[in-house]
Amino acid sequence: MTFVRRSPEPEQRQRDPERSKQLLLDAAVVEFGAHGFAGARVSEIAARAGVNKQLISYYFGGKEGLFRAVADRWRASEPELTADAESLGDVVGAYAGAAIAQPDLLRLLVRQAVDRDTSDYDREGQAARFRAMVEDFKRRQDEGELAPDLDPRHAALALFGLASAPVVFPQIARALGLDPDSEEFATEYSNQTARLVARLKDMPEDTR
Repeated sequence: MTFVRRSPEPEQRQRDPERSKQLLLDAAVVEFGAHGFAGARVSEIAARAGVNKQLISYYFGGKEGLFRAVADRWRASEPELTADAESLGDVVGAYAGAAIAQPDLLRLLVRQAVDRDTSDYDREGQAARFRAMVEDFKRRQDEGELAPDLDPRHAALALFGLASAPVVFPQIARALGLDPDSEEFATEYSNQTARLVARLKDMPEDTR
């Protein structure tokens, strides 16, 4: 589908374009996370952002371009997310904290799975990121952070699930006596996941 790049009205052009873009990106994460790419409506995104919906076409070339911009913004933030992480546990803990702080980004991934989204939107970018994750796991395994009998691919999948659990299954967290909505939970869960992951390198032979 071809999107027409319509110029906004003069009064709209006088507003801060970067602020409008960020408002649209923030609103898009919520809408895409709730309804997936196919179900998301540009009118709802614009209404949530408080701007005219024609700005989506003007700034991003349409719905697909906005979706790609959401993915690009997340990719750009990833290096900073783990910049201070020294151990594999720190990495997983950082992702757990980010998932809790930005649940709609994770819900977007979940929506893709639930909808069985087979589109090409960010497929290559996503695959490249997870290939890099596996390579990092292999390197850390060589350095002794991961037991030698663990498959880095399976470990990466399981640990991604560990980091995602409070957002995907908040009802289970509550049933366990935890409060995933509390201010303290993100820090507590990040610390606990880091400790759990640290145990993956300390597996005595007689316990396997």
